[in-house]
Amino acid sequence: MLDIDGLTWAITIAVIVALLAMDLAIAAARPHRVGFREATAWSVFYILVAVAFGVWFTLAHGGQFGTEYFAGYIVEKSLSVDNLFVFVIIMSTFAVPEEHQHKVLTFGIVLALIMRGIFIAVGATLLSLFSFMFLLFGLLLIYTAVQLFRHRNEDPDVEDNVMVRTARKVLPVTSEYVGGKLVTKIDGRRMVTPLLIVLLAIGSIDLLFALDSIPAVFGVTKEPYIVFAANAFALLGLRALFFLVKGLLDRLVYLSTGLSLILAFIGVKLILHWLHVDIDDRIPEIDTVVSLGVIVVVLAVVTVASLVKTRRDPSAKAHPGSLRARPSKKPEDEPR
Repeated sequence: MLDIDGLTWAITIAVIVALLAMDLAIAAARPHRVGFREATAWSVFYILVAVAFGVWFTLAHGGQFGTEYFAGYIVEKSLSVDNLFVFVIIMSTFAVPEEHQHKVLTFGIVLALIMRGIFIAVGATLLSLFSFMFLLFGLLLIYTAVQLFRHRNEDPDVEDNVMVRTARKVLPVTSEYVGGKLVTKIDGRRMVTPLLIVLLAIGSIDLLFALDSIPAVFGVTKEPYIVFAANAFALLGLRALFFLVKGLLDRLVYLSTGLSLILAFIGVKLILHWLHVDIDDRIPEIDTVVSLGVIVVVLAVVTVASLVKTRRDPSAKAHPGSLRARPSKKPEDEPR
């Protein structure tokens, strides 16, 4: 059992908040197009911060907990790449100007951290009170994996998002972004800009990813502190990673397949843990070191296979995958 005192929690949260505040300050003070060199520098910085934390954590609390942190970090980082696919689709669908993409991404990361913090607290409480939650989380991950694999060659329908549809019906929306404002006045009438619709889309997507990622990382570790740290450090680098790899995402054609395999594997791990604890302690469990190895190998294989595939077939294009099929267009929706 990992014993983390209140001071360590407070310092960890303070560091994460400080890094987020720095991101927000940069986005607000100097809206600009983030270039490759800047994105690379920030990506390396956030990875080094995550690794430095992992090294300190391992030295302070032992190799077992250190392995759990790095396994959780890699799981969340791989899921965040799939999250980036959807962010790219949202940015493209709503034609977000490049100088405002930094602000949108930072908002998305802040909201994702808040949602994950809530879900981590709820998930940890449920797991401590009801051991059968391991079974439910495992089944949820396997269901998600099956759906993601079935629809691995599809893109989520952003325009069909219930929050986006409702906002468009209820709120008056301007046709322009109006300098990155959320609300403006035109001819004396208060209106929202498309940026608010984009933030609603990002927020709803964050909610869906939180519902999947929290059970996934609880499959690697049962410690709420490790779950929170792995999520936080993986998400902190998401903004820079977006600008670094958005031109390369189309080449990761097998990423959704790899993620579905990882989610299914962790789902089985959770079910085996439940069987071991509640049914028969002779039923074997999957060790965290084995889990880390499986995750790394799957990600390495799908990355290499994707690059080989796109080199041989330049027309091949990656998709983030979807948990449900896109609704078919009605005849009146078809272009004339």
